[in-house]
Amino acid sequence: MSNEELIRVLVSGAAGKMGQEVIKMLYTSNDMELVAAVDKKPINNLQDGVYVGNSLIDAIIKTKPRVMVDFTHPDSVLDNTLTAIRERVFVVVGTTGLMPEDLDKIHTAAEETSTGVLIAPNFALGAVLMMELSKQLARYFSEVEIIEMHNQLKADSPSGTALRTAEGICNNLQKAPIIYDCSPARGQIINNIPIHSIRLPGLIAHQEVIFGAQGQTLSIRHDSYDRTSFMPGVALAIKTVLKQKGLIYGLENILDL
Repeated sequence: MSNEELIRVLVSGAAGKMGQEVIKMLYTSNDMELVAAVDKKPINNLQDGVYVGNSLIDAIIKTKPRVMVDFTHPDSVLDNTLTAIRERVFVVVGTTGLMPEDLDKIHTAAEETSTGVLIAPNFALGAVLMMELSKQLARYFSEVEIIEMHNQLKADSPSGTALRTAEGICNNLQKAPIIYDCSPARGQIINNIPIHSIRLPGLIAHQEVIFGAQGQTLSIRHDSYDRTSFMPGVALAIKTVLKQKGLIYGLENILDL
């Protein structure tokens, strides 16, 4: 594919662990290219010719990317996304912590500019399947708890994946779960579903959904042992978002499930 046909990508949060993995993925791609890397911290592993800076708007104006990929922080992701949308740059967001009112603002801005935005709590295809299977099982099991485990530096708890899982389960439950104990040790209760968050060094991203019924339990667990597990989903999101207008929330919405 010629350089003119390559999808021009800007990575916001390029110094972070996920940002670094996205950069590696782009360098091995045949149909995408890294044109800009933005972060407040020093950025490693960049090839010559890539624009480097700490101002997102400057990077957009100077490099004219078609897609921005954001893996930054809950405090900055909304402003980053709206900045990109105003410049009619399509957006893929992996940063969690956005509130419902934030999503409304993004949706409105994307619709007004005919720009596509894809936000996903998790880009690992296995994790997406875990969430989808949990929704189906909720039709048959009303008692359920979620245990999610991430590294100690993760900025939000519960994780976006756990919240998304709980939302999907709640929408499919045939009857409300019974919560026998609401003490803090039972985790944060979201839609009558306890979510337990573990933060420890050595972990990447892990989640188990445990359903219980009389005389039996059924567990679904997904483990990401390396951040490369997220890259096929990120690559798919970059290529797909260019065909969209408005907000898409969840990678499952672009998969044939």
